[in-house]
Amino acid sequence: MTAPGRRSSTFTRLLRHGFTDPSAAERLLDGAEPASLRNDPVLLEALGATADPDLALRGLVRLLEAQPGPTDRRVLLDTLTSAKPLRDRLLGVLGASEALADHLARHPGDWRALVTYEPRDLHPGVAEFERGLAGAGDPVALRVAYRRCLLSIAARDVCGTIDVAETAAELADLATATLRAALALARAAAPDDAALCRLAVIAMGKCGGHELNYVSDVDVVFVGEAADGADEDKALRAATRLASHMMRICSETTVEGSIWPVDANLRPEGRNGPLVRTLSSHVAYYQRWAKTWEFQALLKARPVAGDRELGDAYLAAVEPLVWQAAERENFVADVQKMRRRVVENIPAAEVDRQLKLGPGGLRDVEFAVQLLQLVHGRADASLRSRTTLDALKALAAGGYVGRADAALLDEAYRFLRSMEHRIQLHRLRRTHLVPEDEADLRRLGRSLGLRTDPVATLLRAWRRHAAAVRRLHEKLFYRPLLDAVAQLAPGEARLSPEAARERLVALGYADPAAALRHLEALASGVSRKAAIQRTLLPVLLGWFADSADPDAGLLNFRKVSDALGKTPWYLRLLRDEGAAAENLARVLSAGRLAPDLLMRAPEAVALLGDGDGGGLAPRGRAQLEQEILAAVRRADGAVQAVTAARGVRRRELFRTAAADIVGSYGTEARPAEADQGALVDRVGAAVSDLTAATLAGTLRAVVRDGWGDTLPTRFAIIGMGRFGGHELGYGSDADVLFVHEPRDGADEREAGEAAGKVVAEMRRLLQQPSADPPLLIDADLRPEGKSGPLVRTLKSYAAYYRRWSLVWESHALLRAEFVAGDEDLGRRFIELVDPLRYPASGLGEEAVREIRRLKARMESERLPRGVDPKLHAKLGPGGLSDVEWTVQLLQLRYGSAEAGLRTTRTRQALAAACGAGLVSEEHAAVLDEAWVLATRVRNAVMLVRGRAGDTFPTESRELAAVGRYLGYGPGHAGDMLDAYRRTARRARGVVEELFYGG
Repeated sequence: MTAPGRRSSTFTRLLRHGFTDPSAAERLLDGAEPASLRNDPVLLEALGATADPDLALRGLVRLLEAQPGPTDRRVLLDTLTSAKPLRDRLLGVLGASEALADHLARHPGDWRALVTYEPRDLHPGVAEFERGLAGAGDPVALRVAYRRCLLSIAARDVCGTIDVAETAAELADLATATLRAALALARAAAPDDAALCRLAVIAMGKCGGHELNYVSDVDVVFVGEAADGADEDKALRAATRLASHMMRICSETTVEGSIWPVDANLRPEGRNGPLVRTLSSHVAYYQRWAKTWEFQALLKARPVAGDRELGDAYLAAVEPLVWQAAERENFVADVQKMRRRVVENIPAAEVDRQLKLGPGGLRDVEFAVQLLQLVHGRADASLRSRTTLDALKALAAGGYVGRADAALLDEAYRFLRSMEHRIQLHRLRRTHLVPEDEADLRRLGRSLGLRTDPVATLLRAWRRHAAAVRRLHEKLFYRPLLDAVAQLAPGEARLSPEAARERLVALGYADPAAALRHLEALASGVSRKAAIQRTLLPVLLGWFADSADPDAGLLNFRKVSDALGKTPWYLRLLRDEGAAAENLARVLSAGRLAPDLLMRAPEAVALLGDGDGGGLAPRGRAQLEQEILAAVRRADGAVQAVTAARGVRRRELFRTAAADIVGSYGTEARPAEADQGALVDRVGAAVSDLTAATLAGTLRAVVRDGWGDTLPTRFAIIGMGRFGGHELGYGSDADVLFVHEPRDGADEREAGEAAGKVVAEMRRLLQQPSADPPLLIDADLRPEGKSGPLVRTLKSYAAYYRRWSLVWESHALLRAEFVAGDEDLGRRFIELVDPLRYPASGLGEEAVREIRRLKARMESERLPRGVDPKLHAKLGPGGLSDVEWTVQLLQLRYGSAEAGLRTTRTRQALAAACGAGLVSEEHAAVLDEAWVLATRVRNAVMLVRGRAGDTFPTESRELAAVGRYLGYGPGHAGDMLDAYRRTARRARGVVEELFYGG
């Protein structure tokens, strides 16, 4: 008897052998059945070798108690102590699987399935499993027989007799035998249906790929044909009944549970399509309607049950279509988009625990391998394996994947699949989540052979393998393109030029030969610069391929690299700053404007980084003006000063465009900006502030160069149009009015001449040809238009507006805002025009009719010929002009009474009109959406084409690039145009009601 307070020797031994609850284990060993084994060191050693010794012991006690009688118990005990193979297998299963322990407790004679240890027993195939299921005459018996066969697979798995790939193959073979048995039961239950039709069962997914999990849906497709002389419609109905019954036999829950769900949703049209189709119907669907992912799914197709001849005919018919899939437009983009969608649909709480679907998970390896198979398998039949690891091996052998990368992925995939198998084996439940419970993690780690600190070691290994997959799964696709041109690794199989060309075409490159030349120029050689490029380019190529014009992205990257190649910080920035490389790739492949701005001063690449000195956040007007005025003070003369100001403007235009592109495209770390209005407002404010600061600096430079510190007249610049409204786009002119006021004692004629010279010199300096984009100043909204003087005194403006002002001028003055020069003069000008634009008595009916006439005339006269009006973002129905004139009419009529309407900004005025009850919330939302979209279209056209435009481009790549900026994926330009028409049509309906009065 053990003294109180002291541990028994059994307790100590149990603790040493890995039991976590030795007290409970000791009580079990004190029971009647295993008492003779209590001090058996062999048994304790064997229990201690299992994944969970406590679980194994409980399962063993239950199994012994379930034996029908003493003789049966003695046979089991004798076999257990004398036969090491049985001991290892049985205890190994009991320590890893609570579900199989439950099965053995219900069917205590099934332990005998583990006794046989013949060579043929080590690697059974479909025939052996069919024999194991042969006696099952009903669904319940089939479940019992299935679990008995599963027991033998699990035993070989946990004992290490077979590796993870062989385990997956055996599980697929057992599924094949089970589908055949279930179909036989269904046919026996309905012999008349069986006589009417031929039915083939095609395995898809992991079952078809010979890489099934312990618990997984078994994906299938059914093909049916009429038997000789049978009516086809009746035959298909009979085949459907057979297929449905077969699925129920496997899927339905009975007293013995279920086997696994049979999922036929990969069939043509998915759940909406017929369960069974004829072969010709399958082929017709795949030829006309199938999406890219459906051909990817067909990679795994394999006939497994039913009419073998029909199954083989199905395979022969669809295989050629599979290997043509890579020729489809946007093939790579479609596959990658589907992968991203899978990740996006994972619940946030599960992302970090997902073995299968999460970043760095099993699906990353599978998608990458399948993508490469589809691209290169048409020309190389050796790649046409259904099994992921076999396909990866073939890809490495052919040079389509680097051998080192393939080896790392093979190791990671095997580890992750082993984790998945052992997690599912515990309770035979379908899950791909790593458990959180400490005991579950301990059992999982020990089941994988990790005995020293199993939890910490398991988690480290998992994170390491997941990180390797994340790092490699895209590199896998792009890296061999560099190896093909860099020719660095002796003995390494490389992509042939034709294979490299195929891969680039699949990625969307229109000129693969030029792309290969760029890669060779960037990555060849043994210099440190080339080595860094070889590290960067595999990822950059993927980002370029995600754009509408990968060729331009790669060409622009080569140009920037050539310009900055000898600058030590450039490649270091791209390599070390997390966001810089991706931001650069997005900017270089999104169109012409941003790369053109960057090429004129490539050092602006530094703005794309994460560091404190860069960043894409817009700078405020005060900060911009301070920098420009400081540059003007340092400059030697007006030409040099304005050159410096234009240089700042070019850099800040690049910053704004880059931020806009990155925000619209999104990055791997941050999704695209959801609030389109916020993107528009940021661009409008940034470009308007930049224009105002540039004008302020230019004004200071011109005055200083011609008159010293003081001009003989006060001078102010008033922003008009989009400039005054803080809504400038990348291609907008600066609409302005110039106003001056002679200083006390100054000669008025001399003051007027000085003001005129300032205007002329400012326009000349800002528009003269240089490396920086010109800033065009448009003063056509001045009194008398082009016929009137460019600059007037404040008194002249007052006299003109008092005597001659027309309705259109009051309308134009709604956007007037001081932007540069003498602040007091600017304030007094605004005070002068406020009564005109916000008349105290509102707007008379005649004035309203005049504005409507002006708008109608503009629509009929200014719209360019040959342009589809419905797609003209400025003048078309529902476009910018419609929304702005509607809002501005409300400002003219009610601005005096409603303070919120007294703003130069369209969206603010619209919101104020809604708040005042002048526009319903629904109508305001429709107008705002249309205005934001039309503005985004104009910005997109400028970014893509490098020149301003109000209509969608007609060239397909440019149109696709506009679509990408607006959030439409490859192949969806038509959807973009339809969406624009719908939005504009709704807005036009509101304009008809609010502006034209119904």
